[in-house]
Amino acid sequence: MVSTLKLHNTLTGRLETIYAPNNIIRIYLCGITVYDESHIGHARTIIVFDALNRFIRSKGYKVQLVQNFTDIDDKIINRAGKEGLRAKDIALRYINDYFRDSDQLNILRADNYPRATDHIKDIIEMIQRLIEKKHAYISLNGIYFHVKSFIDYGKLSKKSIEELESGARVEVDTSKHDPLDFALWKFYSDEPLWDSPWGKGRPGWHIECSAMALKYLGNSIEIHCGGQDLIFPHHENEIAQSEAYSGKQFVKLWMHSGMVTTNTEKMSKSIGNVVSIQQAIGEFGINTLRIFCLSTKYSKPLDYTDKLLKESRQKWRQIETCAYELRCAISNGGELKKMEILSAETMKSFESALDNNLNTPLALREFMKFVTELNRLAASDKLTREISEICSVFFTKMMYILGLRVTETTDIEKQHIEDLIITRNKLRDEKKFDASDMIRKRLIEEYSVELMDHKNRTTWKRLEKV
Repeated sequence: MVSTLKLHNTLTGRLETIYAPNNIIRIYLCGITVYDESHIGHARTIIVFDALNRFIRSKGYKVQLVQNFTDIDDKIINRAGKEGLRAKDIALRYINDYFRDSDQLNILRADNYPRATDHIKDIIEMIQRLIEKKHAYISLNGIYFHVKSFIDYGKLSKKSIEELESGARVEVDTSKHDPLDFALWKFYSDEPLWDSPWGKGRPGWHIECSAMALKYLGNSIEIHCGGQDLIFPHHENEIAQSEAYSGKQFVKLWMHSGMVTTNTEKMSKSIGNVVSIQQAIGEFGINTLRIFCLSTKYSKPLDYTDKLLKESRQKWRQIETCAYELRCAISNGGELKKMEILSAETMKSFESALDNNLNTPLALREFMKFVTELNRLAASDKLTREISEICSVFFTKMMYILGLRVTETTDIEKQHIEDLIITRNKLRDEKKFDASDMIRKRLIEEYSVELMDHKNRTTWKRLEKV
């Protein structure tokens, strides 16, 4: 089955239509190396590809999404050494932190979150097959993939063997047949390590993703996602070892998100400008962060600045208002036909933008025009229940695809809030404005509730806390 969704394929440099065999789209997303807190760069990647996941699902397709954790790496081992812990304890800590961050950001859970250390057997079997097929060899220091045995090496990053030989930064290891060859397995005598047919050691980074992608999604998958920093060497090496192993095209479409900068500077721990997801959530809120991450084309750099974040927060406040106005609409009638047409046209434009290489900035603009019109109707007391019923269907669908979610209130909290509003309105009728203002202040401080005064009634919305 062919979808209407077209995405830019890093491999070919063209916009390509996604094919969905059996109505299923298989996606592999390169996850994090779990040695530290996740930062805003990670947030951008997972939010962008969460929007892709949601959009594909909204079109009626089934998605099989796999996102790995690299839970064995020198950075993890070094962190463990500094803290006097085991590497697996460090990895578990940051895996748990990742799930906390991901759930707070309203990311749909993947079908599988495989960890490298749980797939050592799969990795060893894959390496053994590559050795048998003469694509890998045993050296003094480990097992290496022989790059020149794979004729298409460099096809993703558009780097030729000659270019790589003359200018690439490669690991110095005199036991390798060729400087370009990369490690599949490294021999070690210190923990953590695993037994293998060739000696105790640890897997290389690149082989982990190939082994897990092939195990859970098969030899040939529809989409592989990740940040642009992974194109070379990680994804290039994934292609080489996976296709050498299976003899089939590993991935039909490669999709890469741009980097996040801070005031146009690259995020770096040495500079001290890395912003963790928890820091960003604490300062700006979950929905603001999602809007911010979707406000620029996914393949372009995104600059983390107060100006852009405040603009995103203002958009969220308008959306928040709209969501509650739709819930609180009363009376009947109104411009039903006009709003029915506007809703359908907005949805069509919104989906068309996403179909065209996941253009989330344009989709957001279409959504905000819809929100602005609904808020205008509400402000003029023309947003009726019947209009709300028509528009809410489209509003809710767009909210789902963007991954936005209003703060909900328990039944008990709702009763307390509405009792306070009744008291406030009574005080206003009695011209006791100081006392009524105190209730407004209490609603904000205790419940994060902002009042919306209409001509003959008062409604309310619960603001996302930041």
